[in-house]
Amino acid sequence: MPGFELFGDTERESVNDVLDNGILMRYGFDGMRNGHWKAKALESELQKTLNTNHVQLVSSGTAAVSVALASAGVGAGDEVIMPTFTFVASFEAIMMLGAIPVLVDIDSTLTLDPKAVEAAITQNTKAVMVVQMCGSMGDMDTLKSICDNHNLIFVEDACQAIGGTYNGKSLGSIADVGCFSFDFVKTITCGEGGAVITNNKDYYLNADHYSDHGHDHMGNDRGAETHPFLGYNFRISELHAAVGLAQVKRLPEFLAIQKRNFNIIKNELATIPEIEFRTVPKGGIESCAFLSFFLPSLEISRKVSEAFKSNGIDVCWNYFDNNWHYIREWHHLKDAKSLYPLSSEIKNALEELKTQNFSQSDFYIGRNISCLIKLSWTEEEVRERALKMRNCINEVLIGN
Repeated sequence: MPGFELFGDTERESVNDVLDNGILMRYGFDGMRNGHWKAKALESELQKTLNTNHVQLVSSGTAAVSVALASAGVGAGDEVIMPTFTFVASFEAIMMLGAIPVLVDIDSTLTLDPKAVEAAITQNTKAVMVVQMCGSMGDMDTLKSICDNHNLIFVEDACQAIGGTYNGKSLGSIADVGCFSFDFVKTITCGEGGAVITNNKDYYLNADHYSDHGHDHMGNDRGAETHPFLGYNFRISELHAAVGLAQVKRLPEFLAIQKRNFNIIKNELATIPEIEFRTVPKGGIESCAFLSFFLPSLEISRKVSEAFKSNGIDVCWNYFDNNWHYIREWHHLKDAKSLYPLSSEIKNALEELKTQNFSQSDFYIGRNISCLIKLSWTEEEVRERALKMRNCINEVLIGN
């Protein structure tokens, strides 16, 4: 991760094929495109790769979450339970539909704590969204059982976890509907793009129509298509899909490199008794896009982060003070800084976030460091990096 590190002839040929053909839009122009359909081809490849019945490409991972929720009937006034540790896109995608983000604590998986989810359910709860942050997963069986018992829609945001599995199933394919991002820094990239995946045909058809202005995509005359319901424009272009099509065919190659680099660093850090790695539920296999571990305290994690920076060890983060990924610094959310008026239900929910106790999440995020695993590292570079990381951590621990 990310796939752009290994761009090559395969990606260039796929993009040039679109440019030579001249049709950049994924829909219509059937007679002019001479059978070239990159988006359709990428959807087919993702179906096989993720072992899912239906795939709908969209313009981004954020769009994928909004389209997935809308396709399942989530809208104004509905509450969607989500974790305190994620990317800002999670609550943005919920609020765009007029729905209400309900943030709850994470546990040592760095994803939703099932007990916190259960406690947050109200008569207005419509969906639970687990976010498979940093390449791993939550307790999927328990979360699914909670959703089944309360008749809730289970949504899986696997934007950072393509290639991970749980009990043999691809992350993203386990819940009622799953979401992926193919932005510039994901394991496979389109530059910009995303996907909604599901085994529910109704959700798929809804996503297909909703993401293209409500077009029903029946027949081969776009101008004659009807609109069963309102929709918006979340289309991916053929150029973006062309990059993704080349990349998804290289996913096994990318995952093998990630796993090698991940294991080299993990094995080195495992020699430090004070380090505890994130919990991976039984039956789970990480995508190895990130290596996440816990140190004894927030103070030590901050010192280790500074030591990493001082010693040229990049792409490692303690998210406690991060304003993109953790609730503490989402002041624009808690202060409801919106360009347009928000509903009273949303404003009331955001006001509550200012005083809500997330000490459990603080306990895990404060001690956590997550390190991106690059594809471009040579094995020698990874081993040097791992040794340097171990030495930095040990020096901080000795000093404390």
